[in-house]
Amino acid sequence: MTPKRVLIVDDSPTIRALLHNQLSQDPRIEVVGEACDPFDAREKIKALSPDVLTLDVEMPRMNGLEFLEKLMRLRPMPVVMISTETQKGSAAALEALSLGAVECIGKPSFGQLADTFAHLADLLVVAANARLRSPGPRAQIAPAVDFNWNGHYVLIGSSTGGVDALETYLSSYPRNCPPTLITQHMPEGFLASFARRLDSKMQPTVSLAQEGAPLAPGHVYLAPGGDYHLAVSGREAPKCHLIASEKRNGHRPSVEVLFDSAVPIARRCVGVMLTGMGKDGAEAMVRLRQAGARCFAQDEASSVVFGMPRAALELGAAEKALPIGQMAGQVLKLCSGTSNSGSAMTFNSVRRA
Repeated sequence: MTPKRVLIVDDSPTIRALLHNQLSQDPRIEVVGEACDPFDAREKIKALSPDVLTLDVEMPRMNGLEFLEKLMRLRPMPVVMISTETQKGSAAALEALSLGAVECIGKPSFGQLADTFAHLADLLVVAANARLRSPGPRAQIAPAVDFNWNGHYVLIGSSTGGVDALETYLSSYPRNCPPTLITQHMPEGFLASFARRLDSKMQPTVSLAQEGAPLAPGHVYLAPGGDYHLAVSGREAPKCHLIASEKRNGHRPSVEVLFDSAVPIARRCVGVMLTGMGKDGAEAMVRLRQAGARCFAQDEASSVVFGMPRAALELGAAEKALPIGQMAGQVLKLCSGTSNSGSAMTFNSVRRA
């Protein structure tokens, strides 16, 4: 494989040196240059034609968000943002993802540098091949009307590209939407800001899940991350359950944990796999579907990274691939009125995980 050409853009010489040294050890990566600010980056992009950038949010002369907006409008290319996990930094990270950055990682303290950047090479390789969202405002989708909840629950897993996908999906939700639990791969500090952002923009109430919170219509529960996975507990009156345990499939929160926890109530569930790298949740979605849930995956054309949806489709965990703009409509039909969420098909064709 031809190495991916990476340009590092950061005002800190220490961070640039650390990134350069770490990335240069990976044969899939060629670090073609470093830039100390957006003006320097602009000239080096022209001269070096990198495949992907790492871009700091906070920089002198022009901040990273302003530069990203100009870049995506004039010369779109894959960008991985690096931002602090403070409230201000995480809000900036989410804005960067909305502007078109493929992913955003938290800027670590100096004692955690190596751990934080350990998987950056994997992310940059994926980002270099990611499908970029077209610049400009997202098409507005009118929320559903006359929704009548039938007692079914929605479980969503997402990762790289998930911020934009989830905002598109939830924009179709009515105020009295079906109870929905979401596991999005994202640092803890970013997840808190993401919940606030969604709550301010969407009709339902969006919040970080809390231990024991009942799953009520009109509410969307986002996995809080940090030390916890989000799960469902209880059969008659399901609730949010936070599990303090090790990472699963390299992630915490993990989609696998969420989907597996809902198997006992699968016939009252709809599972959704959105854009993301890797395959977290695919095997659990097989078990969820075999137990009676209806399960869907985002299609390749609308996914930033088709890893997680592809895995779900290849395993037979998802019965159908749908564009992100049509996903919520399909889910709402299954959660409305007298619709039966349980799949009527047999699973002879589904490969067991």
